[in-house]
Amino acid sequence: MTTTPTAPPTDVADRATAGFRHRYGGEPAGRWAAPGRVNLIGEHTDYNEGFVLPFALPLRTVVAAAPRDDERWTVWSELDADPVEFGPAEADRPGRVTGWAAYVAGVVWALRAAGHRVPGARLAVASDVPVGSGLSSSAAVEAAVLAALVELGRLDLPTDRWPRLAQRAENDYVGAPTGIMDQSAVIRGRAGHALFLDCRTEDVQQIPFDLQAAGLAMLVVDSRAPHRHADGEYAARRKSCEQAAEALGVPALRDVDVADLDAALAKLPDDETRRRVRHVVTEDRRVLDTVALLRAGRVGDIGPLLTASHASMRDDFEITVPEVDTAVDAALAAGAYGARMTGGGFGGCVLALVDADRAQAVADAVTAAYAERGFAAPGTRTVLPAGGAARLD
Repeated sequence: MTTTPTAPPTDVADRATAGFRHRYGGEPAGRWAAPGRVNLIGEHTDYNEGFVLPFALPLRTVVAAAPRDDERWTVWSELDADPVEFGPAEADRPGRVTGWAAYVAGVVWALRAAGHRVPGARLAVASDVPVGSGLSSSAAVEAAVLAALVELGRLDLPTDRWPRLAQRAENDYVGAPTGIMDQSAVIRGRAGHALFLDCRTEDVQQIPFDLQAAGLAMLVVDSRAPHRHADGEYAARRKSCEQAAEALGVPALRDVDVADLDAALAKLPDDETRRRVRHVVTEDRRVLDTVALLRAGRVGDIGPLLTASHASMRDDFEITVPEVDTAVDAALAAGAYGARMTGGGFGGCVLALVDADRAQAVADAVTAAYAERGFAAPGTRTVLPAGGAARLD
């Protein structure tokens, strides 16, 4: 008798469970999820100790996990047919585990470095967060793994300490010089809200961001341009900002008030540095202005701030590419209230604030503009702010 193979599950949580069963046999002890994120506004302000306003996405990374008796960790991902196994010798030495599994090993390392006894575990990872699109797929993996290990090990680790620990995993084990924003958003996000984060104090405020009530939608355009930090451009921008702060005699560029910007710029040695500083200082102001508008319920009025942010990233910080500029211009021409690139730059995604009933028309306009320029077709979807890392069952 011929049997028809069972189709693989499409739900990301079911895929994680199926992967666990296939790889390890038996059932996981639980499933933990963390979302991707987009940054509504506040780009490259995080490592300058400034302000950011991200929100969590309904796209999720799910980890199905169970403890094991020894002090070793095995992780399988649907991105790779072969699992990766490591023990303390690899976990305790940054760089020993590489590739996608480094984000898992980094969490184990950060927990152990903080003095926690981390349980050995078998983990299976599935994700709907696109890799390389600027939606923080790495932070989603870190947060989901962290949630699983904290619960499996009954670790005494309050949630408000999770973002800094996950950031250490990415900075010090993986070697990516990211700020605290991504991990904060995917761990502390709340449905229907944006997360206003002071990156110096790590204080957070949940800001109402009810797109549906305003008759609006947030269109996310995946530019399909590879999102690259490995070429050193992200690190170069960070170094430039740190050197500028030192030259100005302030702890971080967050300490330069927009009212004093012209005087500060006059003290800097070259035009490139002046442009980098101008972006950071004015971007911090745009975050604060956006928060004020959202608190007043004026959701549609944030559009010009989004567009001004993009122009600053394009002209002063120089981190956009033709694909994202095309998407922004096409969305605005099709009636978006505002549009900007989101993420670290050099690829990734664009946000466009649009009337809900015009979302498809704006998406079609962006796709048409891509075709005219000979770019590969972009991906488009509308999103609403979602909740942060949590156990599913």
